[in-house]
Amino acid sequence: MRGTTRVMNTTKTNQITTILHYFGDAGIIIGVTMLLPIIVALIYNENNLITPFLTVGIITILVSTAIKLIFKNKTKMTLRLSMFFVMFIWLYLALMGSLPYIITGQLSITNAYFEAMSGFTTTGFTMFTNFNHIPYTINFWRALTQWLGGLGLIFMVVTFMRTMGKDTVALYHAEGREERIFPSIKHTSKKILTIYLGFTLAGIILFILVGMPIFDSIFYTFTAISSGGFAMASNSLLHYNSFLIELVAMFLMIVAATNFNLIYSVLNGNWKEYFRDSETKVFLTITISAVFFVGLILTMHHAYGASIFENYRFALFQVVSAITTTGLQTSFSPDFNTHYYTVGTLILIIVMLVGGGTCSTGGGIKWQRINILAHSIEDEIINLLQPSNAVVVSKYHHFKDIKITDKAVKYTLTFISIYLLMFMISVLIISVFYNNLPAVLFEVASAMANVGLGDAIVGASSPLIIKIVFIVDFWLGRLEIWPILIVLYHIAKKVKKSSVKKIKN
Repeated sequence: MRGTTRVMNTTKTNQITTILHYFGDAGIIIGVTMLLPIIVALIYNENNLITPFLTVGIITILVSTAIKLIFKNKTKMTLRLSMFFVMFIWLYLALMGSLPYIITGQLSITNAYFEAMSGFTTTGFTMFTNFNHIPYTINFWRALTQWLGGLGLIFMVVTFMRTMGKDTVALYHAEGREERIFPSIKHTSKKILTIYLGFTLAGIILFILVGMPIFDSIFYTFTAISSGGFAMASNSLLHYNSFLIELVAMFLMIVAATNFNLIYSVLNGNWKEYFRDSETKVFLTITISAVFFVGLILTMHHAYGASIFENYRFALFQVVSAITTTGLQTSFSPDFNTHYYTVGTLILIIVMLVGGGTCSTGGGIKWQRINILAHSIEDEIINLLQPSNAVVVSKYHHFKDIKITDKAVKYTLTFISIYLLMFMISVLIISVFYNNLPAVLFEVASAMANVGLGDAIVGASSPLIIKIVFIVDFWLGRLEIWPILIVLYHIAKKVKKSSVKKIKN
């Protein structure tokens, strides 16, 4: 028995050591990126911000390097162990990301952590109240956290650090990535990074061409291509009041929410695959329907004047921002109550919860799960109409024809059920503090789907419990729930087993 216990303790120690080893990897990446805002500080003569970013960046790199060297990779990174790593690394890196806000005196500790978690999870809710006084350097860091978060923190570790082959697969899948462009995950990661960088550069150039200042172009490209949603002004992109700028932003948002593997196919000349894919069909069906009905509501009530074009312009931008889970806005809190009416707001809530595509920067339930759900409902209807011995085989196209199995349907329905349960729990908690159910539903849907569209509920002056609930929602939404549930289940099982042993003894 003692030998078995010793082996188990050694295994646990090795697992913890391996997790800490990769914590060091992730910390090094964040530490290096903390040095980049110094360039902005030098350009815009914000010399008082150089020392804070330099200090935090170097300390983060040194501490992370020490962690990496002290704690060697001693065991195989299994999927379960990867789930533990993914769950806690996001909490840890949000803490690291909050340090520049705290040390520069921009935000309090709680608000800084909220801002960092919102940034890395590409949500877009902010604790800043006076946008006119945010330094360029701080704005760059805000945008950079979203750009990094769009790729995924584990993705960065897999791409840039020397992860072992056996660990790469588990880490890649633990962050919700199931598809690959190539058999090699390293090769796939580098190709995705190349695509991401390419569209980032294209976005900056396009924004400049349509009249946006250079710094603003970099900022909004970072927040749009990552499905982030942070803004430089209180009225977001409406600050420019330019349809051309909105078109560029929508292009980037759609690219960001589209499966990277599908983008790769398109870039290789296979346009037909894009329109054949089931995810594209879900996206286009929901987007066109939502834009039509929201635009109709706005036009009927002359929300943005008598012009049909103007009303549909606002409807188009807000629906695209919602379904891509980006959160850039041209409509705001008073508009959602007075212009969109209950039905328009409800449509946006549904669209936000639907979210973006798999293997993209988008959040939400995801287009593929909605596709499987729709097919399963159709199959049940057909089964009811067919003779009892009839066999219904349902397929969808996603790079190839895929048969919908009972296992896939069960997995999808379970995920959606848990997702909506978490959503309703958050709504119940927030409703204790705010007696405005439509606004609460809107804000919580935006938080859980990592969107960031705001209805003026959460802010710097919100109660602490509200901020904590939203931070948890950001975290849950970005990790797509499963890693957290698996870890909590494992912990609960261990506690139960320990309790039973104590009772027996």
